[in-house]
Amino acid sequence: MAGAMRTCVMTATVTLLAPSRVASATNRRALPSISFRPANSRTSGRGVSSSSSSPSFSDNQTAAVASPPELELDSAAEVVRRFYGGINNQDLSAVEGLIADKCVYEDLIFPRPFVGREAILDFFKKFNNIIGTDLRFVIDDISGEDSSGVGVTWHLEWKGKPFPFSKGCSFYRLEVINGKRQIIYGRDSVEPALKPGETALVAIRGVVWLLQRFPRLADWLKGN
Repeated sequence: MAGAMRTCVMTATVTLLAPSRVASATNRRALPSISFRPANSRTSGRGVSSSSSSPSFSDNQTAAVASPPELELDSAAEVVRRFYGGINNQDLSAVEGLIADKCVYEDLIFPRPFVGREAILDFFKKFNNIIGTDLRFVIDDISGEDSSGVGVTWHLEWKGKPFPFSKGCSFYRLEVINGKRQIIYGRDSVEPALKPGETALVAIRGVVWLLQRFPRLADWLKGN
């Protein structure tokens, strides 16, 4: 009996509790979902949400600083052309910057080379005073492939006409010094006024014979 009563009580309890649990589950299903918007979002007038614009990558780019263009050096052949142009125009101020401070210049009709820019400019000053403005160098051919060495063939003209015994050839060596291409060495070989022809070969043979007999003459000639 007692057991039956407990059974009835338990059945009644289950019956009373069941609707509340069902209701509770129903209430959970019926709860409306709540959406959250980020703090930086905003809603437009039509209800469409849009996020605030963030800084673009282009806004953070650093402006590139262009490096200054490098100065283009004159070619070796152009420097030599300007050298002859300055001599023809008797403009030694234009020639001065083309000659290195310690340049060595050999004109083979002189016994000694001219050493240093000042000595070379002094020589060309005397040269211009003697020949005047009517006698000019004319370049026949000039090499242009080497950046450090230039060969030139030339002749002199007087008022546009070839000057006698004036053909010559020259060689120049150049270097870039303080950002400028300058002449550091020059040699001139000029057509001789007297042309001995085969007699020159006889003279050369005589000199060779002397050197063979007296080898020390070679050192003496070299020193002179």
